[in-house]
Amino acid sequence: MKHILLILTIVLCGVSCTGFDETRTAEKVSPLKVNVNLNIDVAQLGTVKNLIIKLDNYEDGYHYTRNADNADAILDSIVPGIYTISVSGTAFSTDGTEYFINGNAVNKALYKGAQSVDITLKGLKISPLVFKEIYYAGSKPPTGFGYFRDQFYEIYNNSNDVQYLDGVYFAQLAPNVANKSKLPVWAGGVNNDVCYAERIWQFRGNGHDYPLQPGESAVIAQLAVNHKLPVYNPNSPVDCSHAEFEFFPFNNRFPDGKAINMIHVFYDGKPEFGKQPQFLTSVFGSAFAMFKVPNGSDWDPINNKTYQDHEVNRKDIKAKIPLQYVLDAVECINNETFVNAKRIPAVIDAGMTWVGSSYCGLGVVRKVVTENGDTIRRNNGAIILQDTNNSTDDFERGVIPMLHRYHTGVPSWNKTY
Repeated sequence: MKHILLILTIVLCGVSCTGFDETRTAEKVSPLKVNVNLNIDVAQLGTVKNLIIKLDNYEDGYHYTRNADNADAILDSIVPGIYTISVSGTAFSTDGTEYFINGNAVNKALYKGAQSVDITLKGLKISPLVFKEIYYAGSKPPTGFGYFRDQFYEIYNNSNDVQYLDGVYFAQLAPNVANKSKLPVWAGGVNNDVCYAERIWQFRGNGHDYPLQPGESAVIAQLAVNHKLPVYNPNSPVDCSHAEFEFFPFNNRFPDGKAINMIHVFYDGKPEFGKQPQFLTSVFGSAFAMFKVPNGSDWDPINNKTYQDHEVNRKDIKAKIPLQYVLDAVECINNETFVNAKRIPAVIDAGMTWVGSSYCGLGVVRKVVTENGDTIRRNNGAIILQDTNNSTDDFERGVIPMLHRYHTGVPSWNKTY
């Protein structure tokens, strides 16, 4: 582990008053120095580059960004308020392994007298598989309140090499809905090395059954049907009948299409699906993780109680997922006012993404990497998607959802066409 002290001299529109509401009428201003102490937690840390510091006050609409290079950084004329301070960058270990490093401080009050902010940056190896597009908000039907069965999640091979989905897990993280007034308190105490799953599914396969070539993607649909048909919701923006996978609950009310069924692994400490008639993630935005368990691990949230926990005063069991198993994670929320309700560690997603409302027929999609306005492509023509483990920066918000956007490749084993 390497510790870097980064001193940010932040000149606030400081005031002689004690409350933020008074700053709008205050006359006296004075600069304020804030020391940001960065602890970079990466084994055998070699070098660090591209450190970016962001201060976001979503309530009042103030946003500041500063590049840092392990030296002093000065941010001028920052308005006092409650901020989320996030730091991200890239680290290299002495053996050349590349990591995304992220850390944040949520709900940090910056005002006269605030002197220091401590932020730990943890590293996650750059993942070849990423969430490309997520459509969680649902759509508005011609009659009735809302339609949610058209949700889908698309996974993309963002590397130069063939990747296999076989055995990879998909987790809906806890809590299902972000709560601004109450974050989870775990009975087992604080554990910053895990995230907590409400429900877990797994891709089928024996190791090499479901390859993704560079530039190919695979869609997991809640229900793999054409949702635009009158029997479902003609206002839905998507036809999921050609999705590669689906979360089929084996409910006779719904057709089991041509898509490959995901394997249900965990819910409330058991492998059974439960009493729900279908798999639904929150139309207000859930958090999702994709992870792979290394060979030889004893991870088993059904039989090994070490990987179980529950919230204080609640009995339903959640699965603990070690962060080093996580390939990619995205935290979705209802709108930007929920940024103070962050549910998952910054190392797997330092930010959040949103569409603004439920049943709006909109989704989020990862940005394409460009240089001077031109799309950067791999040797085989595949696009490269932006992945800094910060979904606030990495995703376009409020887009009309589309399967295999950017003409990403359809796997040869997709038999739905």
